[in-house]
Amino acid sequence: MRSWAASLRSTTMSDGLATPRAQPLSGNAMPRFGGIATMMRLPQADRPDGLDAAFIGVPLDIGTSHRPGARFGPRQIRAESALLRPYNMATGAAPFDTLQVADLGDVPINTYSIDKSLAIIRSFYERVLAANCIPLTLGGDHTIALPILRALAARHGPVAMVHVDAHADVNDEMFGEPYAHGTPFRRAVDEGLLQCDRVFQIGLRGTGYAADDFDWPRRQGFTIVPAHEVWYQSLSPLMQQVRERIGDAPCYLSFDIDGIDPSFAGGTGTPEIGGLTVPQALEIIRGCRGLTLVGADLVEVSPPYDPSGNTALLGANLLYEMLCVLPKVSYR
Repeated sequence: MRSWAASLRSTTMSDGLATPRAQPLSGNAMPRFGGIATMMRLPQADRPDGLDAAFIGVPLDIGTSHRPGARFGPRQIRAESALLRPYNMATGAAPFDTLQVADLGDVPINTYSIDKSLAIIRSFYERVLAANCIPLTLGGDHTIALPILRALAARHGPVAMVHVDAHADVNDEMFGEPYAHGTPFRRAVDEGLLQCDRVFQIGLRGTGYAADDFDWPRRQGFTIVPAHEVWYQSLSPLMQQVRERIGDAPCYLSFDIDGIDPSFAGGTGTPEIGGLTVPQALEIIRGCRGLTLVGADLVEVSPPYDPSGNTALLGANLLYEMLCVLPKVSYR
């Protein structure tokens, strides 16, 4: 495969004008059910050079504790993303007017070893970040957030975080293991990867083992927004508070699809009733406009539990919305 840089050079116009930015393949040029399934039918690249942002799949689910299948998430999200178009009719965002974006494919994780996979993922993201490319990740289970945060902190220092989830993911261990999809943010605190007073966890709910499941992150300085406290409410006022608190700090957006109620997104490994609605999810992501986002993820889509494809379709749309709020995106 030719490198992305080579593809750019091959499309430079003869009159010396700037290289055209890539656009999603139109449904009028190729039927949406045809062609290669990249995210939004964008070009596939094998290097991040020349890209402002990139979609990256991390097909790891050996950190799951209940229903597996998130390893198939990146593939299904890409398939469902075929219906997406380049212009955001609701917000006016036109990301492909100002950003060069491609699909970097999947990180070649080791499906038999979490420890080795963590190192592989971190190394992959360090190369992406070194090219000044913002990664948008298709998970995979939530274990993958830890190596991504390690790479981000190595480049930017500790980061702020907006974390949407039914679970706080701050367990100290699971079955005696320090790395699983329920432990990434405990390890992130232990390793100094987060600006704890600028971390917001939104949508937490469900049953637990003890009050400490949610009290521990509060003691670290996290702001906890349980789902039941925002039922039937717009989250725009909350996101104004988030923007004021985080300011211009580098910020990571981590979105577990189980943060949304299973009536909308049942295709996930650990569903919890009473979750956020789809409009609230959109308000959260759109409310991140103005933050200095240095990366984002959408994790825990499990296609075996998503026969209609609705959960993956929602995940694809949320990833597009994340692209629309990155720095330097233009609005028409």
